[in-house]
Amino acid sequence: MSTKMKAAQVSKPGGNWELIERDIPEPDAGQVRVKVEACGICHSDALVKEGFWPGLQYPRVPGHEVAGQIDTVGDNVTAWISGQRVGVGWHGGHCFVCEQCRRGDFAMCVNRKVTGIDFDGGYAEYMIAPVTALAAIPDDLPAEEAGPFMCAGVTVYNALRNSGARAGEVVAVHGIGGLGHLGVQYARQMGFETVAINRGNDKEALARKLGAHHYIDSIATDAVTELQKLGGARVILATAPNAQAISALVDGLSPSGKLLVPAAPFEPLTISMMPLISGRRSVAGWYSGTAMDSQDTMEFSALTGVHPMIEKYPLERVAEAYEQMHSGKVRFRAVLTFGGEES
Repeated sequence: MSTKMKAAQVSKPGGNWELIERDIPEPDAGQVRVKVEACGICHSDALVKEGFWPGLQYPRVPGHEVAGQIDTVGDNVTAWISGQRVGVGWHGGHCFVCEQCRRGDFAMCVNRKVTGIDFDGGYAEYMIAPVTALAAIPDDLPAEEAGPFMCAGVTVYNALRNSGARAGEVVAVHGIGGLGHLGVQYARQMGFETVAINRGNDKEALARKLGAHHYIDSIATDAVTELQKLGGARVILATAPNAQAISALVDGLSPSGKLLVPAAPFEPLTISMMPLISGRRSVAGWYSGTAMDSQDTMEFSALTGVHPMIEKYPLERVAEAYEQMHSGKVRFRAVLTFGGEES
C-alpha cells in the first residue's frame, strides 16, 4: 500500500484550491481512518474556502458529506471494524462531559467539533474521524448518494421529523435546491400535504415529480395567499437563504405554525411580532444533527426511496465542482468521487 494520498486543501482565506500529496494519516485512540469513496460539496464549505469561520487553522482540507469504508481502527475502538461502510457529517464529535452532553443532547455540546473545520475532512482519499462522528451506511445505498445525506439530507429530514407537524397537515418547502429537493421528498414520504414554493415555474414539474401535492410560483402569485387557501402551513421549511423572502412567509403559517430555518441567510430576518402573537406562531432555527441522526436519515431514505440529485466530479476537478455549487448551477448536489467516476 502506498504511504501517500491525494487531497484538496485551502492554505489561506480566499485562497485557491491546492491539489497536494501528503502522508496517509494514522488514527489515534478513539478514531478510525476512512478510505473516502465520495464527498459532497456543501455551501458551508465556503466557511473554509473564504475564511468565514473564526479561528480556523490553515491549511485545511474541507468536506463534511463523507462516505467511505473504515480502513484502520485506532486503539480502544470496539464498535466499528475495518471494512465497515460509514459516513461522516457536519457533526464531528462531542465531549460527553458538558451539561448538554450529560443531558444526552449531544448535538448541542458546547465543545462539539465540525468535520472539515476543526479537523481535515473528506476532500481527500483518506481522513481521520472520531468514532462519535460515524454513521453506518445501509448496504444498498451508493456512496455518492450517502455523502449528501450526511449534511443536506440530515438537516432537512431531522428538522421535519422534529417539527411537530403530523401526517396529513400542510408542510411547505421554500426553495427547490440542494436542501429543498430533498425536503420535498421527505415531506411527502412522512405523510404531509406537501407544498413546494419557488420563484418561477421552471421547477414545477420537478417538484411534483419529487412528491409535491401543490406548487406555488412566488413570482406569479402571492405565496401567503396561496398557503392560506390551504388553511395555512403547519410548518414552512425555509431552505433558500434569502432573508426577505423568508420573512414574508410568516403570514402563510396556520395558527400555531412554525417557520423553520435550516439554511441561514447572511442578512437578518425582518418579522413583525403581531402575526406571531395573534396566531401563536413561531420562528426557529435547526442544527443538522448527530451521527445517529445521519444514520436514521440514510436508513429512512433507503427505505422510502428518497434520492439526492447529484453531479459527480473527480478530485482533480474540485475547483470546477465548487464553482458549480457556489454559483447555484449544480442540480442539485456536487459530489467528489474517488474512483474516476464523473457525470
